[in-house]
Order: sequence, then C-alpha cells, then structure tokens
Amino acid sequence: MDVPLFQYKTTVQICNSILCPETRVRKRKSQENRLLRKLIKPEIERERLKAVNSIVSIVFGTRRIAWAHLDRKLTVLDWQHKECCHLVRGTYTSSVYLEEISPVVSKMPKADFYVLEKTGLSLQNSTLFPILLHLHIVEAMLYALLNTTFAQSGQHQVLSMNRNAVGKHFQLMLGDSRTSGKELVKQFLSDAALKEEPRVFFPSDKIIHYRHMFSATDQYRIEELYDSLLQAVAFYELAVFDPEPSNSDH
Repeated sequence: MDVPLFQYKTTVQICNSILCPETRVRKRKSQENRLLRKLIKPEIERERLKAVNSIVSIVFGTRRIAWAHLDRKLTVLDWQHKECCHLVRGTYTSSVYLEEISPVVSKMPKADFYVLEKTGLSLQNSTLFPILLHLHIVEAMLYALLNTTFAQSGQHQVLSMNRNAVGKHFQLMLGDSRTSGKELVKQFLSDAALKEEPRVFFPSDKIIHYRHMFSATDQYRIEELYDSLLQAVAFYELAVFDPEPSNSDH
C-alpha cells in the first residue's frame, strides 16, 4: 500500500494474480468465451474449434452463393460462386428454394464446420424485410442441408459468424457499414505468388485459375466471393488459433 498511485483494489488484484494464478487463467478463458459467443452462434466447445482441420465458409446474397474451403494452414482448397435463388419480391416458395440450393450444396466439399455469414441488417427498416426474409430462408435451408449428422450426434456442424466482426478484424468498417474486401483479397492473391510466407496460401496448381476467376469478377464486384474467403481467414484467426495476448496480460 506504500507504492505511489497504488489503490487498495489494484493491490488486491496484483496479490491475487501472484498468489492465485489459476484465477487469472479462468478470467482470461471467460473473456475468450464471451468474445466467441459474440462472434459465433450457436455456442461451440473451444476444444472442437481448436481441433478443426478444415472449414467451408459460405456467404450468400440475393443472387448467388459463394464458398471458400480452407484448411488450418490457411490453404485455399476450393473457392467458387454460383448464381442461385434470385430474390423475387413476394414469392417465397420453400420447394423452389430447396430445388435451387440442393444442387449447390451437393458441390460443396466436406469439412468439419460450415460457417455462414450472419448479416447485421436491421429489422427496424421495413423496406429491408423482403431481403431479410429471403436471407433467413436461405440460411435455414443451409442449416438443414449441411447439418447431416445432427439428428444422430446432436453436434452442430453449421455455424453463423458475425459479419461486422469479420469487417473489424480486417479494418473494413466505416462507421456501422462494411466496405468492400476486394482489394484485400487481391493483395492475398498477390502475396501468395510473391511472398514465401503469405497470410493465405493458394496451391501452385490452382493460383492461376483463382487469379483468372478474380479478374473475371472485376466488372461485377462479386462481394460474396471476396467475403467468403475473408470470413474463412477471420474464423481461423479469431476462433481457432490462440488469440494474441492483450497488453493487460503482460
């Protein structure tokens, strides 16, 4: 208590961290779990996340579905987009959604988890209701079609990931809005060809194909394609790999 500027509560915290280090570990794990709950739904055991070998990251809009299949080394094993389920105002026939989405799902690779983008569109804006309804139907279809073992195991294989959290991870947020990740993905492709240790790996036999695919989207700005890759990278860096210790841990 004689140390200048040390208050009673600070002294107690410091003594506890020295005498009871396990309390500090529990607190850090509790903070990690709280952050994970904000990032991913439904809640998944940390052990299952840390043991993941590959994921398929899926982003869908009002015209198409895109997915990126990445392993834990951040190697892009598959990356595609398909025109699917065009939003038609006023008609939401479930059988049509099933007929359009099923063939797309059949082309998706097998993975430990399927990660869907969870949009942050507000229910307060009534003009967005048709888009929200469309996105919810597609999301429900994907949950049902991809969770093939849920009835037997009770274990979720399909997760939803917060879109804005991904945007913040890559510094793509402008206020409450997320900007395009196109230039960042372009940089990933460039780094994969030029750097020895790029952030994202593209197999040498596929990198030309992916660069051509990216160039072909230049005119149309296929954001779902870019976002599916960014979401996969963010999933590994935020949920699977050990987070960097914060300054308070030193």
